[in-house]
Amino acid sequence: MINKVEICSVNTAKLPVLSNKEKNELLIKIKNGDKEAREYFINGNLRLVLSVIQRFNGRGENADDLFQVGCVGLIKAIDNFDISLNVQFSTYAVPMIIGEIRRHLRDNNPIRVSRSMRDLAYKALQTKEKLLKETQKEPTIEDIAKELNISKEDIVVSLDSIQSPVSLQEPVFNEGNESIYIMDQVKDQKNTDELWAENITILEAMKKLNPREKTIISKRFFDGRTQMEVAEEIGISQAQVSRLEKNAIERIKKLYK
Repeated sequence: MINKVEICSVNTAKLPVLSNKEKNELLIKIKNGDKEAREYFINGNLRLVLSVIQRFNGRGENADDLFQVGCVGLIKAIDNFDISLNVQFSTYAVPMIIGEIRRHLRDNNPIRVSRSMRDLAYKALQTKEKLLKETQKEPTIEDIAKELNISKEDIVVSLDSIQSPVSLQEPVFNEGNESIYIMDQVKDQKNTDELWAENITILEAMKKLNPREKTIISKRFFDGRTQMEVAEEIGISQAQVSRLEKNAIERIKKLYK
């Protein structure tokens, strides 16, 4: 996610690194209202924000946006940190930053999910992290469900609810100019009278296709098979099925232009 030196106009290569002694001295000054100390302390902990947002790599989120949200969490942590407690600032700040980012992702999810469902999902994620630290192995859904005393079905549904939606046009395979998309791997469960390939004109056009093309078009648009299923049945690769299917459709279109 973060391979660049500059993020949100901040040159991360020049960020200060504070020792524990410096942090404690600055925190005391901050509590006494020293604005310069507060600004310096924020800059000295931006690396902490950078390390936290690495956890959200692979979600397709803009790194600059997550960094800004993480900084809000950092500032909240500074304002609420109790210097009388024998706790390192980072120990207190990291959960605050993570919580702020998760709220941002939850509230900006394009699919609206009930708050109770989201809360259960994030509780499950927290439990997963806790069990991972305790046992040093990846916990199963059953482990999480048992820990929370909730059915595993509810855990699965809640976790699915916070997943980002995927476009059917998302490519899953590329080879040269050939691409296979998610929609190519999805079965069509519509009634056959709703499919374009059942039109009598198309049926007539299919007579002009070679045997392999006819088989592919028939299985794909009459039987509702996926390209992967067709590939397995006729013994060729999915990329070949995709290419033959596109060629056949183009030939049919040309016949009736």
